Amino acid sequence: MTARLSLLLCSLLLSATCLATAVQIKYPILPAKGDPQLNYMLALLRLACEKAGEKCLLRPGPAMVQGRAIQELRRPQGMIDVLWTMTSVDREKLLVPVRIPLYKGLIGWRVALLPPGRQEMLAEVKNVNELAHFTAGQEHDWPDTAILQHAKLPVVVTPDYESLFAMLAKQRFDYFPRSVIEILNEQRTHSELRLPVDPHLLLHYPTAFYFFVSPKRPQLARMLERGLERAIRDGSFDTLFQQHNGPALKALALDKRRIIDLSNPLLPPTTPLQRKELWYRP
Repeated sequence: MTARLSLLLCSLLLSATCLATAVQIKYPILPAKGDPQLNYMLALLRLACEKAGEKCLLRPGPAMVQGRAIQELRRPQGMIDVLWTMTSVDREKLLVPVRIPLYKGLIGWRVALLPPGRQEMLAEVKNVNELAHFTAGQEHDWPDTAILQHAKLPVVVTPDYESLFAMLAKQRFDYFPRSVIEILNEQRTHSELRLPVDPHLLLHYPTAFYFFVSPKRPQLARMLERGLERAIRDGSFDTLFQQHNGPALKALALDKRRIIDLSNPLLPPTTPLQRKELWYRP
């Protein structure tokens, strides 16, 4: 055996050993144009692995909508290991939550996309009763849908996320409330529809956006929690949060908006609201 062939075989064996010992994490792909969450979520997974002292191999799974991903995560032979989504009592019963709010609660701070040419449509709205004169659009299995309906706000639902933008452009409903960390990216990736961002209102309901892990891999949930807690303590979590979300928060001028608070009947009692360091306040 030549020296070169011997080195090649050694390299292949080392690579195989590294793959075997790495923590395998398969995640779903959202069937959407320009997923506004993917880069930040992958960066958080890498940070959690690093801080936990683990080598991780992140692998994309199939494209699937949120409801399908939740079902897939529950299956003993499911094709994914982790999902990032908003919490609810039901979701925490079905899956293993890592109770670190990845967006520091900002998933519950909502600004509306509006139909073309209707930027001032909500200019005179001051409370939830006045907002109830308008109809929101949402995906049918999002927790946000139940939250808006609980507040007696009319909602049009659809099973397809992407179709909501075209429906809004055609005025099938009046406004599409999106989280402050998603909306500008979504407006940009659907620029051909000319959807303005409402400059007046800021809807708020308490909620958290977590990593959820398959019940068959509780050790993965513990590892991610350990890594994220260390990142919070050493400041690297906040640094990453600001890198990915700071510019959008500044651009939306949250402190100049009228806030409409909504209650969240889906909020689990285990939500760590008492840990002030985990939450953002505009």
